[in-house]
Amino acid sequence: MTKTIMGIAAPLPLANVDTDVIMPKRFLITITREGLGDGAFADLRFDNAGQLRPDFILNNAPWTRASILIVGDNFGCGSSREHAVWGMRQLGINACIGTGFAGIFYDNARKNGLALPIVSPATRDFLLQFSSDARGHEISIDLESRMITAGDISASFEMDDATQTGLIRGRDDTLDTLEHAGAIRDYEAGLNKEMRISVLK
Repeated sequence: MTKTIMGIAAPLPLANVDTDVIMPKRFLITITREGLGDGAFADLRFDNAGQLRPDFILNNAPWTRASILIVGDNFGCGSSREHAVWGMRQLGINACIGTGFAGIFYDNARKNGLALPIVSPATRDFLLQFSSDARGHEISIDLESRMITAGDISASFEMDDATQTGLIRGRDDTLDTLEHAGAIRDYEAGLNKEMRISVLK
């Protein structure tokens, strides 16, 4: 069970970062999830020659070790590619903090253990400034109390109950459904019995 996410935060204040920016379509040809970390933010991280762009935050220390992103408005908009979340997780990103996220991206994140705390614009702007310090400040996200701590400052965040429970327990919709496997089998057995009786009549 994970109740707290802690790590160095990196500022990524761009608004409307869509899933094609997070995971360019040329990386979608794989039939497995392997290697998608290389594709995450590829066009921001690398130039046309495949060299690291020095102006991208995650290419510079201490943010090369960042596991939390402070993001701009409407992060994750665009197409519904789950590869975007897979790639971010492989890159070592455990949470993105922002003022709001695209709906399908939010669902994909929840299913894959990527926390998306929603904060007020004022809190987000403070966290952007806080995380911009080259000393590499850590941020703590307490999932249970829904509080973010950055230095001496604490602020609440929004997260629906189902997402909170799933992140803490490390579960997704499939695992939650399997908890009711017995009841499902009983229902199917009863349904099959009714169908056999109906056919006999």
